[in-house]
Amino acid sequence: MMRPRGLVAIVLAGLVLGGCAFGAPSPTPGACPSAAPTADQADQILADADRAVVTTSKGDFTITLDASSAPIATANFVALIRCGFYDGLTFHRVIAGFVAQAGDPQTRVNHDVFDGLGTGGPGYRFEIELPDQSLSYAHYMVAVANAMQYDFSTGEITGGTDTNGSQFFVLLGDAPTLRPYYSLLGTVTDGRAVVDAIGQLPTSGNPYDTPLDPVIIESISVEGGAAPS
Repeated sequence: MMRPRGLVAIVLAGLVLGGCAFGAPSPTPGACPSAAPTADQADQILADADRAVVTTSKGDFTITLDASSAPIATANFVALIRCGFYDGLTFHRVIAGFVAQAGDPQTRVNHDVFDGLGTGGPGYRFEIELPDQSLSYAHYMVAVANAMQYDFSTGEITGGTDTNGSQFFVLLGDAPTLRPYYSLLGTVTDGRAVVDAIGQLPTSGNPYDTPLDPVIIESISVEGGAAPS
């Protein structure tokens, strides 16, 4: 599933870059947050947020949210969903067997490859909530992309620990060599065939891996309570 080590480093460099806005913030819809929630706010936001239903131009899938290791990141994701931040954005990076990534607001108006693709965010950054360091990222897990810097050979973190933003990725396969440096949001539990289909789309190839047929997020909704039977 994973590419040779040298290529893995290149892929991961692109992935972690994708979660952070550099320079001026990208435009966001009105009433969206201007900062990540506090712990108390996160509890309130997550009180009735169990699932996120993602409606795309290729079909729907459901993320069962799990805030146990990253309550701030998960609440931030929910808050951005509720203000419509993700509506109209694309999955701008798809690497077969690895990840499908979305959440760059620049893709609302430009679905093609462009300079700076993958660098857009909500206009603020916040601390990365690291999962348990024994975690092995598995197929269909969903996590926050970030711009953490670390030594690929040793795994030592060298900077960028406050670079969570709006971008997220879905694992398109098990990723045992991906270090546990990405805040977990949950797991795709329904519509996995849609995720698999997105993961097989032809792309522009390195360095952007942008689908040639755009995968547009039409909307995301948040649901609470017991899942429908």
